[in-house]
Amino acid sequence: MKADRRKLELAMARACLSTAELTEKASIPRSTVNGIISGKSAKPGTIGKIAKALEVDVTEIIED
Repeated sequence: MKADRRKLELAMARACLSTAELTEKASIPRSTVNGIISGKSAKPGTIGKIAKALEVDVTEIIED
């Protein structure tokens, strides 16, 4: 599963979260968040944690 970089960055901006803050709030390694932002795929649970930390539905941050 891949996150859409643009959608993810928009959600981060709406939540006023930096990558470091998102990492802490989602309780996942920073390298994982950086990888997802740069286009690497991730497990559904990891994408779910990011969506939950951003307080958005998963469908709002994944690729179409």
